[in-house]
Amino acid sequence: MVNIRSLDPSASPLDYYGSELRRLREDSGLSQADLGAIVFCTGSLVGQIETARKIPTREFSERIDAALMTGGFFTRLVGLVLRSQLPSWFQEYAELEAKAAYISTYQSQMVYGLLQTEAYARAVLSVEQTDRLDEMLAGRMERQRILRREQPPVVCVVLDEAVLHREIGGREVMRAQLEHLLGFDGQPWVQVQILPNTVGEHPGLEGSFNLLRFDQDPDLFYCERYDSGHMTVNSRVIRERSVGYARLQAMAASPKDSAELIARVMEERYGHGAVA
Repeated sequence: MVNIRSLDPSASPLDYYGSELRRLREDSGLSQADLGAIVFCTGSLVGQIETARKIPTREFSERIDAALMTGGFFTRLVGLVLRSQLPSWFQEYAELEAKAAYISTYQSQMVYGLLQTEAYARAVLSVEQTDRLDEMLAGRMERQRILRREQPPVVCVVLDEAVLHREIGGREVMRAQLEHLLGFDGQPWVQVQILPNTVGEHPGLEGSFNLLRFDQDPDLFYCERYDSGHMTVNSRVIRERSVGYARLQAMAASPKDSAELIARVMEERYGHGAVA
């Protein structure tokens, strides 16, 4: 028999997913190959997911729910599985980010995770996540689902202009990333502003940071260090950072002017006729 491996369902969301998939498949009298044929994948892939050696995708989960008539169980569970692939120190922030009504962020080094293309995110993560790159990438892409909700959060992003010029992943990846940013222009829930290089000292000089606002809970401040995140609801910090963010928005180009700047950099630096 293929891929027999005992799982502890309580060990992780991935182990729970795998053990439930095996249990429900066997209850249906299907082999791994049978189920794979129904959901358009190999029996080997089913076995790898059942033994927690492979991360399930959302599409796979939706097909499994349809095949086993599980009422959306795996589709609901896969979000938890994918979020669990994020760094342990980041998971709590990701959970809070998904509940926020308003997200304000200043980014000095790279595009904010919620607005990254898959190729750009892969290039960013590949710097240090070579062993678990696919898993980490799946977790990051899952975070972006909050922007496709019926009632998404309001997201205000201020990017340092240096982010546009920092070539991450190569010219084609950067061009696609800047095109992606332009796609948010005019959307009511997302506002992108660029802080021009001509701005001197500003409130973001100490580094990137995020502010989350909730409908019921206290506001939250978040920033990152090398391999850890720092969160606080301290009212003094929230007040200071909120004022600082307002100043950053005032110093940044307007959303319209920012879109024009992004488009200009995209063509001049990453266009097909641009000089490398």
